[in-house]
Amino acid sequence: MPPAERQARALDAALARIAAADETQRLDALAALVDALRPARPRLAEPAQTQLQRLTERVREDPAVRASLRDALVWLLGSKQPLRLFTESGVLAQESFFAGLRRRLGERLLPEEWRGDELRDCLARLFDRDTDHVWVGAVADDVWVALLDALDFSAARLPAAPGEQAVMSLQILDALQVVSYRIASIGLEPEFVRSYPAIERYESPFLMQNVEVHAFIAERRAAAAEKRAVALDDKQLLMLLDQCRKIIDKVRKQAAQTGASVSLTVLLVRIEQKIERLRVLLALLEDRPTHELNGVRVQFLKALVRAENRRHSIRELWSQTADLLSSRVIENASKTGEQYITTTRSEYFGLLNSALGAGFVVVVAAFIKLALSGEARAPFGEAVVYSLNYAAAFVLMYVCHFSLATKQPAVTAHRFARSIEEAGARRRIEALAEIVVRTFRSQFVAIAGNLLIVVPVALLIADLMYAQTGHYYVGEAKARHLLEDADPLDPRVWAWAAITGIWLFLTGLISGFYDNKAAYDRVPQRLRQLRWLRALLGRRGIERLATYIDLNLGGLVGSIAFGIMLGTTAALGRVLGVPLGSLHVTFVSANCAYAIVTLDGGLSGGEIARLCAGVAVIGLLNLGVSFTLALSVALRAQRIHFTDTRALLFELGRRFLRRPQHYFWPPRDPPADTPQ
Repeated sequence: MPPAERQARALDAALARIAAADETQRLDALAALVDALRPARPRLAEPAQTQLQRLTERVREDPAVRASLRDALVWLLGSKQPLRLFTESGVLAQESFFAGLRRRLGERLLPEEWRGDELRDCLARLFDRDTDHVWVGAVADDVWVALLDALDFSAARLPAAPGEQAVMSLQILDALQVVSYRIASIGLEPEFVRSYPAIERYESPFLMQNVEVHAFIAERRAAAAEKRAVALDDKQLLMLLDQCRKIIDKVRKQAAQTGASVSLTVLLVRIEQKIERLRVLLALLEDRPTHELNGVRVQFLKALVRAENRRHSIRELWSQTADLLSSRVIENASKTGEQYITTTRSEYFGLLNSALGAGFVVVVAAFIKLALSGEARAPFGEAVVYSLNYAAAFVLMYVCHFSLATKQPAVTAHRFARSIEEAGARRRIEALAEIVVRTFRSQFVAIAGNLLIVVPVALLIADLMYAQTGHYYVGEAKARHLLEDADPLDPRVWAWAAITGIWLFLTGLISGFYDNKAAYDRVPQRLRQLRWLRALLGRRGIERLATYIDLNLGGLVGSIAFGIMLGTTAALGRVLGVPLGSLHVTFVSANCAYAIVTLDGGLSGGEIARLCAGVAVIGLLNLGVSFTLALSVALRAQRIHFTDTRALLFELGRRFLRRPQHYFWPPRDPPADTPQ
């Protein structure tokens, strides 16, 4: 049997079942109809769209089919309680990550009781597959709207019980009242008021919208009881919601300067979602042409189906949590990333100088690390001494304003994402291409600066050690082992370099988190109030300390955290019995330089080339993994969907063919009066 005929028969069988069903069978009959519409694969929207168009034709052509399906839907909407569906579905819950994780795991093991009188549970019964929202959302809105237009709900027969008349409108009014109360409640939260104190001094729109909602609902109920036209529209209420939105925007801008807690971020997301839900419910009550109203209904249906499909999803919970955490640190990280994207030649050479300084610190840290590795230690002791060495090196680099190339992508990615948001539609690709070229050029000079010092100085130190002592600093067996860490054909090298890229990415998040924490928790202001610290450092000293902490807490904590991550990875692998490790391109380069002196001409040209290829692979993985992860988090935090990748790559290629030197060397500095 051809697929088209098989689908048509399944649709006819579902419609016949609906026509023959009584009230106890209608929900199962509607579920069978959804099953007939559902495609074999959720991402294949075309079969579902074809089935919906076929259903629309049947509804238009056969009055009996139209009446039976319409009556079943009216029964579903009129006899089930929609309050939880309208007020809670798709709105972020006020719970921590671990509380949400426990709840969702518990619901997977022991599902909630199914309540047949709840519209939310009935919707979950109809669209009972976790992937239903994919095909429901992929089908074009006008196809769904055409089906609703064909059903012609205005011709539905009225329920027999007088109390059920216009029941859905009254239930939407109940949902309006609940959502309005919750918006007012969030507007009074101490965390929210702390970020916008003016809300206590002036009339709060979050409270006034509740007053207006009460008047709106009272007028609607009175008009329904008296069977007259409504005398009060929702214009004043919508204006108050706009004022609420403006205050939320002000709180976000203030949080970008003074920091934000996770709880404040949750409140902002929740109140935005509730305001949007209030707008949707108001739109459902508006007196507008049926076709336009059906468009609103379709959008709402798609949102509700997605919310119910993902209500028990642990992946969705993690995604929401990642959004909140990334939103908290994104602004600070993007500000930090600006200093690593050079424009002028003076900035370019400034970055080169700072990279040379970082290279020297790496040489010394690698020298100490090799000395520490000569003694056998328990995993905990090894983790402590290695972490202290790495952390001291990274903190020294940060304090001295040296630039380690691999730490840059984790923050430059955030700046790149913000550029996507800021770029205008007309010059978007050109602006982004310019940012990419500048970023690539900055990364190139930083890596070059690191390696220009790391390799020659490490070779020089190893030669001096041999000249002074008559012994190589690294034994031959150890030297062979160090060179194996740069073997590009070893899967272990790829995995460990990628792990280091993940640590670099986490370092950027940690730095942004603590920069935000210093601002939000007002750490500098609290330091200035410590009397014992003022007595110890004096007024001027404590002022300098507070200012330094305000500007650098995130960088210091991030440097320490990165050192701990590098220092503990191998020890953790020993404890777990898993071959774990971390490979950082600059430290590997220094180690290889020390090893080459030990082997003293024992390497062929092919082995040297293989070694260089391994270092290149490690560097690319360090940079690529950290940049990709940071960019994905930055795009998620700013809710950006970038779809112009092909156009951007074409523009980058065109620029490379015209001026390839700009990828490695900055153009001549613009005149002082030329805006950049």
